[in-house]
Amino acid sequence: MEPASGAESADAAGDAAEALDHPLPEGVRRRVVALVSDAFGGLTVADLPAQLRQYARFTPTRRAKFAGNAMAAAVETDAVFRSRVAEKLREAQADLAAALEAGAPPAAADPLDVAAAAFVLRPNGWVKLVAAAGEEAQRADAERVGEETRRELERLREELAHVRELQRTGGEQIRVELDAARKEAESLQRKLRSALSDVKRGDAALRKVNAEIDGMRADAAARVAAAESESRRLKSRLAEVETALETSRRATREGRSIEDMRLRLLLDTVLDAAQGLRRELALPPVSTRPADTVDAVEPGRMTPKDIAARALSETDPALLDQLLALPQAHLVVDGYNVTKTGYPTMPLEKQRLRLLGGLSMLAAQTGAEMTCVFDGAELAAPVLLAPPRGVRVLFSKAGVTADELIRQLVRAEPPGRPVVVVSTDREVADGVAKAGARPVTSALLLKRLSRVS
Repeated sequence: MEPASGAESADAAGDAAEALDHPLPEGVRRRVVALVSDAFGGLTVADLPAQLRQYARFTPTRRAKFAGNAMAAAVETDAVFRSRVAEKLREAQADLAAALEAGAPPAAADPLDVAAAAFVLRPNGWVKLVAAAGEEAQRADAERVGEETRRELERLREELAHVRELQRTGGEQIRVELDAARKEAESLQRKLRSALSDVKRGDAALRKVNAEIDGMRADAAARVAAAESESRRLKSRLAEVETALETSRRATREGRSIEDMRLRLLLDTVLDAAQGLRRELALPPVSTRPADTVDAVEPGRMTPKDIAARALSETDPALLDQLLALPQAHLVVDGYNVTKTGYPTMPLEKQRLRLLGGLSMLAAQTGAEMTCVFDGAELAAPVLLAPPRGVRVLFSKAGVTADELIRQLVRAEPPGRPVVVVSTDREVADGVAKAGARPVTSALLLKRLSRVS
């Protein structure tokens, strides 16, 4: 430790004799920081100044990066720390250190390395070495900057010449392209004006066509409404004509019967006046009188109204049996009214088949004529159906309901024939009752058919 103290005293004396009158050049400073960072590895934490101890575990690169200013300041102000770094430098670069201390720095060495080593070792004349290294570094930097500036100037001159050549050779081409672009723009403007004119004409034509279509739709709607109105009027007129025709037919039948009876009575009168002619002709006596044409119940005969007056419930199947037991009885069934009362959840096809099967068995048991009427409006397509034996199956035409078809069937029967109509529809029951038929409920027929099956 004594020699170190002597070296430290000598360094302090040298520092007092020589000192820099300006800051270290930047290049020299970086080399000094690198020397101090390399010397860290050979020093203990106790050998380091307090402000540098936190960087003891850093790598040399990280120490130079994060503690560069602190290490430069420590070497500048702390003679003890500088002497320790100088010892490490003498060990690492013995030749350079010996040459500097002998006052003959190597001519081939980097001036920055020489200046940094002189700053740490502090031999005689170290200030001159540092200043000379700084001047050399500045001169080198100036030469480098001058060379770079010269090269950049040459490059800019070449680019300027190239630009001038391009301007000289490309000006005419640019003018030609500009004229072509101007002509193309004018052509495009003409085309655009033409296209806009076409669009306006198309819009006008489209508005005209839309107006014509709207007019045609309104005319078609008016025609459809008029046709529907005319169709309803014709249907109403057709119904009136059919009613009048049926009335005329009934009146013709009744009138023919009365005229026949009158003619026969006149003939009997003539025959009574000529007994001899009667004997010669052997004509039978007149058996029909005008009073016989009056509709009434004769002794010993029963009609549907007579049976209705007997003490039977309207839901008793025996009532239907008595009605069908009448001579030439005709049973007319409102098909869907019965099926939708008895088994409404089944498909229409199965409803029809089930009802017609029961009616066929009932016809076989009673021998009565049976007609089953279905509403044609319920059909989605024509029905392929083979009517069962003993049952007439009818579907109403388009525009005619099953109720109207039942009333036509009842009106077609001669007065006095027993006609029984099965329907729960009150309008149907009242209508056929006025025409002389006997209405019964659908529940009554369903009970009777359940007994058949």
